[in-house]
Amino acid sequence: MSKFCNQTRAATSLIRRLNRRRINPTSLARPRCFTTAEGHRPTLVHKRSLDILHDPWFNKGTAFSMTERDRLDLRGLLPPNIMSSEQQIERFMVDLKRLEVQARDGPSDPNALAKWRILNRLHDRNETMYYKVLIANIEEYAPVVYTPTVGLVCQNYSGLFRRPRGMYFSAEDRGEMMSMVYNWPADQVDMIVVTDGSRILGLGDLGVQGIGIAIGKLDLYVAAAGINPQRVLPVMIDVGTNNEKLLKDPLYLGLQQHRLDGDEYIAVIDEFMEAVFTRWPHVIVQFEDFQSKWAFKLLQRYRNTYRMFNDDVQGTAGVAIAGLLGAVRAQGRSMIDFPKQKIVVAGAGSAGIGVLNAARKTMARMLGNNEAAFDSAKRQFWVVDANGLITEERENIDPEALPFARKIKEAGRQGLREGASLVEVVQQVKPDVLLGLSAVGGLFSNEVLEALKGSTSTRPAIFAMSNPTKNAECTPEEAFSIVGDNIIFASGSPFRDVDLGSGRVGHCNQGNNMYLFPGIGLGTLLSGSRIISDGMLQAAAERLAAYMTEEEVLMGIIYPPISKIRDITKEVAAAVVKEALEEDLAEGYRDIDARELQKICRSQEELLEYVQNNMWSPEYPTLVYAKV
Repeated sequence: MSKFCNQTRAATSLIRRLNRRRINPTSLARPRCFTTAEGHRPTLVHKRSLDILHDPWFNKGTAFSMTERDRLDLRGLLPPNIMSSEQQIERFMVDLKRLEVQARDGPSDPNALAKWRILNRLHDRNETMYYKVLIANIEEYAPVVYTPTVGLVCQNYSGLFRRPRGMYFSAEDRGEMMSMVYNWPADQVDMIVVTDGSRILGLGDLGVQGIGIAIGKLDLYVAAAGINPQRVLPVMIDVGTNNEKLLKDPLYLGLQQHRLDGDEYIAVIDEFMEAVFTRWPHVIVQFEDFQSKWAFKLLQRYRNTYRMFNDDVQGTAGVAIAGLLGAVRAQGRSMIDFPKQKIVVAGAGSAGIGVLNAARKTMARMLGNNEAAFDSAKRQFWVVDANGLITEERENIDPEALPFARKIKEAGRQGLREGASLVEVVQQVKPDVLLGLSAVGGLFSNEVLEALKGSTSTRPAIFAMSNPTKNAECTPEEAFSIVGDNIIFASGSPFRDVDLGSGRVGHCNQGNNMYLFPGIGLGTLLSGSRIISDGMLQAAAERLAAYMTEEEVLMGIIYPPISKIRDITKEVAAAVVKEALEEDLAEGYRDIDARELQKICRSQEELLEYVQNNMWSPEYPTLVYAKV
């Protein structure tokens, strides 16, 4: 008997030690598991009764078991039939299909906005079920919670606002932000998406209503990357608006004053960054939809000090690079031939310049990664803005665009001049790629597309990347019908594939930032990297470019289906973790230090398992009541 007791005590002692190390004892008989999977721990709650049902983080609706109903004083407050989460989703989807039309405010109210309203109501009452629905139907609902519908939501946000989500820091809060951050209830925040509303998609200055873009982006961080929704924070920094319509609108929710500028503006952003990183030192901040004037300056100001990145500059660039590398593969060539591509870029804003810088660095790396390679790479680009071709003759040229200004003699040899039109540039350059980041809908006119037919490429690529849909430089139907069936087409917003007849399909690739930013964020989080380096961003883009099979790219498919987004994100995050380690930036995550992470990365299978185990999944946790 004493022997049995000794064995029992030994087993109990082992379990305690394992628990202290957060290792599940049952994992000893299974392949190694690095952390407890996100979302599967019992959750202690300090609420009961109706308070639980009114809290979207803990509410399960009709899925509460009888044991939980007794434990949390819910018996009698819910219908007696206990439903599974699958039954709940089925019931919701039936309601959604029925309510889509009824939820419209009239003939002018798009169906997508009605879907957004219904999904938003679900988000307000049951967060777990909301993400279950979103993940299970990601192809259908990503365009609703994100681009293009999120643009419409932001335009109408003052009228759509029902309950607060996220935090608002304003010019009126100067000197108070350090204390304000403690008003947010979460002790741990992993991801913040922040905007000042100055340039929402291609819709311009929407002021405080731009909070919708931060909310939408974080929904995708949860759905695609498995960031725990209780550890995300959408933020609006309201420094005023220059939108005269909003300044005169009595229902506008933001500060009705013109935007701060100069040092006053910088001081507000500085105070915000110091405040959030003081409370949450390991948080990652994604800057979103800041006007070009500030996007680059703020990125350069903070990127070597804080864990932050700008999705418009760096995320868009990464997705574009992946697509451009995919286009080279679709031409039947190796990605190493990318530096030979002639690229005409329409648009010199933050997104356009971000893509140019990233593409130039990629080419230079392939050419030897030295000064001569860097100088040679810039000659592959012809940049056209609202005033035409940018050359060194341009007055008051944007410093960010200056490296890509064509030399006068060089342009002259090609029959071009300062300010030459897009049509003229395409006619003379005969590019392999026509890349649109202009936010000007229809910019790739019939005349421009006709000119592209003279391309020296056997398979020219057209990237109409501007968002939302109405700002796309052209439609896929226009591109395929005018330039020909053998093109590569990609856009920023979703379009349907084109029927080319005789069973042939013109593939419409959506070059959506959601292929990269969730993986960049997750990989940075799991590596514990001190900053987000160019190398980490490049690793993410190259992994996305390599994700497609050879057969797929030869068919003109250069981006994977959105339905695979969680697997894509896992692969991208793994590539980011590995690169952070190679650059000696990684410091580890939770109980996994940099040395242990290095061991994990020796095996790609173990690295992917590590990432997978740290991705939150929307499962109802077991709720246990505990008094405060």
